[in-house]
Amino acid sequence: MKKITVIGAGIMGHGIAQVFALAGFPVHIYDLTKDKLTNAMTAISINLDLYVNNELISSEEKELALGKIQFTRNLEESLAGSSFVIEAIPEDLQLKWDLYRTLESICAQDVIIASNTSAIPLTKLIQHSIHPERFIIAHFLNPAPLVPLVEVIKHKNTSDYVADTTMSLLKKAGKTPIFLKKEIKGFVVNRIQAALLREALALIDNGVVDAQDMDQIIKDGPGFRWAFIGPMETVDYGGLDTWKRIFDHLFPDLNNGQSAPKHINDLVDANKLGAKTGEGIYSYQDTPINDLLTERDLNFLRLLHMKTKKMAKN
Repeated sequence: MKKITVIGAGIMGHGIAQVFALAGFPVHIYDLTKDKLTNAMTAISINLDLYVNNELISSEEKELALGKIQFTRNLEESLAGSSFVIEAIPEDLQLKWDLYRTLESICAQDVIIASNTSAIPLTKLIQHSIHPERFIIAHFLNPAPLVPLVEVIKHKNTSDYVADTTMSLLKKAGKTPIFLKKEIKGFVVNRIQAALLREALALIDNGVVDAQDMDQIIKDGPGFRWAFIGPMETVDYGGLDTWKRIFDHLFPDLNNGQSAPKHINDLVDANKLGAKTGEGIYSYQDTPINDLLTERDLNFLRLLHMKTKKMAKN
């Protein structure tokens, strides 16, 4: 892999670039505006400082990674010599189509073009492509440098070379790529999260618990277990006969809402969109969001360190 190009310098884009740079790959980040590129450069440096402070990498390794990344507003310059291009631009189908049209006019036919989309099916993304066999989805989770999982999705025309090369590249970058056996709306992670959130929000709306208690329940209950044993292992360990009775008893009573719950709709209508507007389910007026995100990332780093040590032992 001679070089990797990341299109879009936002949260996901610069996180993905950091992943590949730390793995030793030369990376070009392209974006339209100087401010976004400057912010990306600062964010990557701060993120790598967290790694250094937690003894996951050395100061020398940080500088080597930073030296692997080039920032540019020149698209052709960013693509020159690249073998793998991944876009992390907004989830706007027309915007992505326009980008792919441009990429295919510049890139050689053997260059892999990946999308970090979290929702749009690949079949739709490649609808107007000249060489659909080169396209694939590599869905990183936020924050991209810290969450090991990457969902990889192909379509019927994606070549085996593209699929195999993408999986190999992600493994070399230290990720845990999971290849989905078929294309499905929302992929797997978002479907699981949405299913859990549908029930959690219904319980909150019905006055069973409040939002803070719900978060504590997940963090200290299922989330605690799922960090090292998945739900399928949980069911096996607990006994399938026991869980069958739970399923039969509870499934008919679980929420089956077909759209976002009223609580969420009301907050969105009031422009209370969460951390980015200072208020959502929680208020962020008294605590700087950057402090909360730093605390989150430190906890993720500790968990990642534990998982890495566990894997090394095995």
